[in-house]
Amino acid sequence: MLAIVHACAIVGLDGEVIEVQVDFSPRASVPAFTIVGLPDSAVRESRERVRAAIKNSSLQFPNKVYIVNLSPANLPKHGPAYDLAIAVGVLAATDQVPLEALAGAMFVGELSLDGRVSHVKGAMPMAYAAKQAGFHTIYTPAEDAPEAALVEGIRVIPLQTLGQLVEHLYGTKTLEPCPPPIAQDEPLPNYLVDFADVRGQEHVKRALEIAAAGGHNVRLVGSPGVGKSLLARAVPTILPPLTHDEALEVTRIYSVADLLEGRALLRTRPFRAPHHTISQAGLVGGGSLPKPGEISLSHNGVLFLDEINEFSLKVLEVLRQPLEDKLVTISRANGSLTFPSNFMLIAAHNPCPCGYYGDSLRQCTCSPNLIERYQSKLSGPLLDRIDLHVDVPRVDYDKLMGSGRGETSAEIRARVIAARQRQAERFADQPHLRTNADMTAKQVQALCQLTPEAKQLLEISVRRMQLSARAYHRVLKLSRTIADLAASALIDVTHVAEAVQYRPKALVF
Repeated sequence: MLAIVHACAIVGLDGEVIEVQVDFSPRASVPAFTIVGLPDSAVRESRERVRAAIKNSSLQFPNKVYIVNLSPANLPKHGPAYDLAIAVGVLAATDQVPLEALAGAMFVGELSLDGRVSHVKGAMPMAYAAKQAGFHTIYTPAEDAPEAALVEGIRVIPLQTLGQLVEHLYGTKTLEPCPPPIAQDEPLPNYLVDFADVRGQEHVKRALEIAAAGGHNVRLVGSPGVGKSLLARAVPTILPPLTHDEALEVTRIYSVADLLEGRALLRTRPFRAPHHTISQAGLVGGGSLPKPGEISLSHNGVLFLDEINEFSLKVLEVLRQPLEDKLVTISRANGSLTFPSNFMLIAAHNPCPCGYYGDSLRQCTCSPNLIERYQSKLSGPLLDRIDLHVDVPRVDYDKLMGSGRGETSAEIRARVIAARQRQAERFADQPHLRTNADMTAKQVQALCQLTPEAKQLLEISVRRMQLSARAYHRVLKLSRTIADLAASALIDVTHVAEAVQYRPKALVF
């Protein structure tokens, strides 16, 4: 008897419906269990898991011939997520579950030998694929059900065991669908760092406030111990909360990467700080089974590259496309995958190998050639894609020991949220734009209106500083954000002046 059950594969960040065809031959003399359709070793091993799970669930597993075809056959199948669908197919082919109960349903889950249904990654994109394909129900492991229930318009049935599923399909013990977990949003976390705890560095805090308000990239340069890492790690405390759409985007990425850690919906912006020894595939994504890298895990959040000069040149140069296009494309022989990567980059490094070039207290021991070679590891095209270049000086002893506290992160975050709200109103008819940093050259010309004095200063700055076309547009975007923080409809000369002073300075020996 032939039974057809539906499962789902993860391709990039999307789910693709898999038809699990199980053919059972009761008259065969030599028992066999064959899985075809480009299965990997984990899928082939499901034969043993399925056999044991069925027997240990007090169900029958006749030792005859089974042929399981995973269609489409040209798509490689990976992982244990097909276990549940294969088991249901075997039970349907041997008349142990009603075929009519399988119509319009998708089954995903790994089986333990005792029949328990275990966690699989990618439950949310699987549920979305099921909805898009017209299924009305998806059966998932109980721990993955809240995540799958984020997708509206499809019933999510949580499962603990295979036996529980059989009872539900026969209607003897009906399982209730999992409700959407939207009402269980995470509260804002208690951050360990607050801007009020950072003494001094007021101009750096101002630069980071501008960056947070407009989604701009930042480079912090300073001697060891001046607070670059501390300031960078405080940035999430001034970022606005994720919108519902942004939260779904981030959750989808973390679901595929299997990094949700039991959470159904992520409500805080990601902050990723990979070590400088990271590989190219680890940063941008890839591998034999392409998965999101650190830049995609930073989507709608912050990517902090501490000691960026210590990263390999190849790793740094692959940042160019994601910084410009807000997405990364990974090409393989059998096709291409695209991952989102709209993140805010914070790069930090010392001014020279010894770390004390330009320091007010310690003498630099590096030669001019060594300093130039060290700083040239960051190429011109990469620096051109960074909007704010900020020097972080040493903090005076009096400020360190002072009793006063500066502005809190909550106060700064309020201004950032107000500026983001102005941008949302400006981009109301262009939903793909969220911050000023997302604007294209055409949109910059249309939306960045300058006063005559501001135009004159911008022209002088472009000519004297020999700014590229990309740098010119980035100065305009930055000026627009500074004007938004000041609640100004037009970009004034003071806004342009502040934006221009954040361009990188030339080395002087």
